[in-house]
Amino acid sequence: MMKYSLISAAVMMTLAAGAQAAPLKISCGAVGQELELCKQSVAEWSKKTGNDVQVVSTPNDSNERLALYQQILGSGSDKIDVFQIDVVWPGILANHLLDLKPYTNGAEKQHFAGIVSNNTIGGRLLAMPWFTDAGVLYYRKDLLEKYKQPVPKTWEELTASAKKIQDAERAAGNDKMWGFVWQGRAYEGLTCDALEWVVSYKGGTIIDAASGKPTINNPQAVKALTTAAGWVGTITPKAVLNYGEEEARGVFQAGNAVFMRNWPYAWALAQKPDSAVNGKVGVVALPKGGADGRNAATLGGWQLAVSKYSKNQKLAAELVTYLTSSSVQKMRAINGSYNPTIAALYRDTDVLKANPFFGELYNTFTSAVGRPSSVSAARYNQVSNQFWNATHDVLSGKTDAKTSLAQLDAQLKRLAPQGFSAAK
Repeated sequence: MMKYSLISAAVMMTLAAGAQAAPLKISCGAVGQELELCKQSVAEWSKKTGNDVQVVSTPNDSNERLALYQQILGSGSDKIDVFQIDVVWPGILANHLLDLKPYTNGAEKQHFAGIVSNNTIGGRLLAMPWFTDAGVLYYRKDLLEKYKQPVPKTWEELTASAKKIQDAERAAGNDKMWGFVWQGRAYEGLTCDALEWVVSYKGGTIIDAASGKPTINNPQAVKALTTAAGWVGTITPKAVLNYGEEEARGVFQAGNAVFMRNWPYAWALAQKPDSAVNGKVGVVALPKGGADGRNAATLGGWQLAVSKYSKNQKLAAELVTYLTSSSVQKMRAINGSYNPTIAALYRDTDVLKANPFFGELYNTFTSAVGRPSSVSAARYNQVSNQFWNATHDVLSGKTDAKTSLAQLDAQLKRLAPQGFSAAK
């Protein structure tokens, strides 16, 4: 709580200090190159239109960012005009966001229909897609070749290959080498990782979208979390229990991991001249949960929304339309590996040259598994919080998967006794 309070106070002080300095303020993330590229595009729009825009950096941790947004919007503040929001937040923030349809001139029709639908609540377009995401597997091409290991197709193959290469590299002198790094901190990122494990073992999607009933308490989900818990301390450092995206990337990019689960943004950074793994990295779909499992990638991505409390709604909507345009998305894809939400850009030669796996994994990006945000609506944050905490308890050894998921099932049923469809 103290950490959040300090972050909140710092951001609010920044807003207050710049209250008279700019007609528009936009909140941008700062994972990877997000902040740098946001500032670049905002500056271009400002130069073209003559309008000043202040870029406000908010917490990278999505839980902290959502809490801050809810504080700002809940007070009816006009101090931020444009918010960068997670794909699972439209339902949570719906009452505070402007309907963008009157301002877009139909630009949303260029974007993936599924994301536009996700961003439309009660017929109101509450956000424009900025970039989409899906979890992918990064691997060291040179190490797999060195030890004659195939690219893993199942989690079991990954576990065995990671252990073999990790042990051999340590014996050769690299005592910092780990087999597999990912996002294990108790936050939204763990919900994304754990959902991939569960779906890959055909354990459902936490809550059934049709019935609104929890489905997480099943043997396949138990197997998925038990498998992941077995990685901690063997092929994965125990410190992973405090890893977010950037901590995992730091280990992998320093050359100290064989495999990494992360989002596409990490590709561009891995190819930087000062990267220890430049030219040594491959990207494929995440493994299946056993031979009978399936590949599963959690749908991620961020949108741009306008606060209904903004004093410059039309201008803010124009900024959003520009930032989510094809030209800006192309630049972000080439320079930062941020996945476009416009299908045509996946056939663009410049984009594919910078990100060869965009074309190879197109189906992964367009068929990613959604978190249960639509069915749980305003209660999604509670659902996700309970899921990531239940998962974290298993990973940290506090309890076993069978016990933890039974408890989670009971918690979800208490949260919505009649089912989540009825709880909207």
